[in-house]
Amino acid sequence: MAQRLALQRLLSLPARRPLASHGRAFGTSAGLKSTFNVQDGSDFQDRVVNSPKPIVVDFHAQWCGPCKILGPRLEKLVSKLEGKVLMAKVDIDDHTDLAIEYEVSAVPTVLAMKNGDVVDKFVGIKDEDQLEAFLKKLIGA
Repeated sequence: MAQRLALQRLLSLPARRPLASHGRAFGTSAGLKSTFNVQDGSDFQDRVVNSPKPIVVDFHAQWCGPCKILGPRLEKLVSKLEGKVLMAKVDIDDHTDLAIEYEVSAVPTVLAMKNGDVVDKFVGIKDEDQLEAFLKKLIGA
């Protein structure tokens, strides 16, 4: 009986109006997207191998605990570089062929690429100072 009364009261409440919009959009810097997910092999070829900018490739997996720590840490540092370097995320379960091609035997594996060539690499988790040094070496800073 008490549940029925509570339900009747809830149903008799006036409908809520949506909050007024002030024309503001929430998000990061104006369209600058320094991190992207690789969709397939041709996407990897177009956006990573053929990129004019240096690229960090994060080979990861959904089930990987260290990947969940490293990924956001690396994304944050890449975004601070404001387009000097891009970050491609490759899920090894979705793109096994790329993982095999780039000899990824453990995750997380991070590659540094310039002009389509792997110029540096690390496996496992790193702290922010180590990641900053890795990125600075890639962009030549």
